[in-house]
Amino acid sequence: MMKKMMMNVWVKMMNPVQNERGAQSLEWLGLAALLILVLSIVSTAVGNQSEGIGNLIEKIITKITEMVG
Repeated sequence: MMKKMMMNVWVKMMNPVQNERGAQSLEWLGLAALLILVLSIVSTAVGNQSEGIGNLIEKIITKITEMVG
């Protein structure tokens, strides 16, 4: 009796864990949301620059060159 009850509890607990049908979709949605967030931050940063993208990239390269030596 106790063994059967424990088996039923085990099955009820493990069934949602083994159901991974929506897990991959959820991961892709999270990745897409992260990509949109990063792109919006970059576009906001570039949009506020009056010099434009070329000068921004040049500044980044100059900083990296100064750091490396």
